[in-house]
Amino acid sequence: MRITTKVIQNNSLRNINTNKLLQDKLSQQMSTEKKVNRPSDDPIVAIRSLRLRTNVNQITQYYDKNAKDADSWLEVTEGALESMNDVITDMYNRCVAGSNEDLQLKDRKIILTALEELRNEVYATGNSDYAGRYVFTGYRTDTPLTFLEDTKEKYNITEQLDATKIDSITYVETGNILDINGTNFKDANNDAIANEQEVGATEVHRIRLAYKDLFYDEGAPADPGDDLGIPSIQIWNPNRKVQDAQGQTVTEAGYDELKNVITGLEYKVASIYDANNPYSTINQQGNENKVIMVKETGELLLGSAVYEKLVNIKDDPTTSANEGEIRINYDKENWKDGDLMPEHYFACTTQKPAPTDADPNATRTVFYNADYLQGISDEDKQVIEYDVGLNQAIRVNTTADEVFHHDIGRDVEDLINSMDESIKMEEQVEKLKKMLEENTDPDNVEVMEQNLAAAEKALAYVREKTQKLFEGGITKMQEHLDVLNFAVTENGTRGQKLELVTNRLMSQKTNFETLKSENEDIDLTDVAIKLSSAELTYSAALMSTGKVLQNTLMNFI
Repeated sequence: MRITTKVIQNNSLRNINTNKLLQDKLSQQMSTEKKVNRPSDDPIVAIRSLRLRTNVNQITQYYDKNAKDADSWLEVTEGALESMNDVITDMYNRCVAGSNEDLQLKDRKIILTALEELRNEVYATGNSDYAGRYVFTGYRTDTPLTFLEDTKEKYNITEQLDATKIDSITYVETGNILDINGTNFKDANNDAIANEQEVGATEVHRIRLAYKDLFYDEGAPADPGDDLGIPSIQIWNPNRKVQDAQGQTVTEAGYDELKNVITGLEYKVASIYDANNPYSTINQQGNENKVIMVKETGELLLGSAVYEKLVNIKDDPTTSANEGEIRINYDKENWKDGDLMPEHYFACTTQKPAPTDADPNATRTVFYNADYLQGISDEDKQVIEYDVGLNQAIRVNTTADEVFHHDIGRDVEDLINSMDESIKMEEQVEKLKKMLEENTDPDNVEVMEQNLAAAEKALAYVREKTQKLFEGGITKMQEHLDVLNFAVTENGTRGQKLELVTNRLMSQKTNFETLKSENEDIDLTDVAIKLSSAELTYSAALMSTGKVLQNTLMNFI
């Protein structure tokens, strides 16, 4: 083969260019610290790098964002539950103190003041939020747990209860003892206006609703099921009569009005200020089939026949229906600052503004939790979960109905009302004693003594009622603490699970970052040596090529 000068020149240029490409590649690796800068550099490394980067990005999202966000949510929840625990523990301690039979008047007042303060704090922590999201309100993270100011908005509420919510309270008939003063202690016949024989205590059966101060249209006829605020009670009736598609009456099991089950059932609405006190009249003969709603206190007083019917309602575990459920439908319109919002607890409806050009005052009906009436399980209620790993999620929220029960506030109100009644009666007894001591008219002595005897008898009943109520309050507050401690434990368990997941994510992140680095990062020392060698080779190639190309045919002529 004939080798010409042109062949030597071309080979030299090609070799110099190849060496320059290697030098450029090594120089790029030095500046980027990466093995490949384009897929064509090494397709195998490029594909593996893309997979590893995807894994690292996913784990980084879980570890640096999702897990930390979930942990912060759980910490806020834990702090709120601890505050709630302190409040209920204080209530428990007040119940222990109030159950003492030998309390002095000043001690009762101290307990009353403390309970009133605790009542105002009991639901305050329920409005705790994380990053502007309320943590106890399920999916409605933009809605607080309680009303933040006095509000007038009519809600139609359906409470779903069972026979365990039916209890009995002691009502003490005190007549007009608390109204006795220095001018009205005797009537026109000079007889005492208080009769010791009329003082007594009776047991009243009731269902205490979640709210007090209920709505009722005073001027409208009483008809359950209308819009007037008359309460409606429904229970499971296997023989319910309904209209089919053809308008024929057929029998179909389902929830039915109590009035269709108890013959002659009568609903009534009463006030604690009525001349005929509802608590003293519900047990009178002829009221066996009556249900009296006391609108101020939010209680349904049950006649004996109604009580016997409801208290014996049981669920049949062999069926899918809940035959033991008692549904009570009622209206409430006036809300106070701190009242629990019903949409977080019950199936309910309300009217919201929906103005149009034709009718600026138009409204629309908003339904909340309609699926509660279809038997949704507690586990399905507005659970918020965070993805903290591949196919792994952790629940972070505790819903209001798990912790902030209406019974807590209602139990405290019962204690407050009873203690207040006891204090007022004790103050009245002291007032009547002082009137008797300061009396200068012998004709009034017997009358005043009769009034005093009636007041002292009433005080004995009221004290006994209060003492027993506080004794029962110890058990109730302990039950509330048990529920709260369970929620604290559940929240702590989620936190521990999250910690384990976080530790695993940290380990996975380290491993994948190491694999990613080994796959795509260069060894700086190795590349630096190769680059220096390439530069040296390039210089030598230039030098040798220059010497070879200096010789031509003219040099030998």
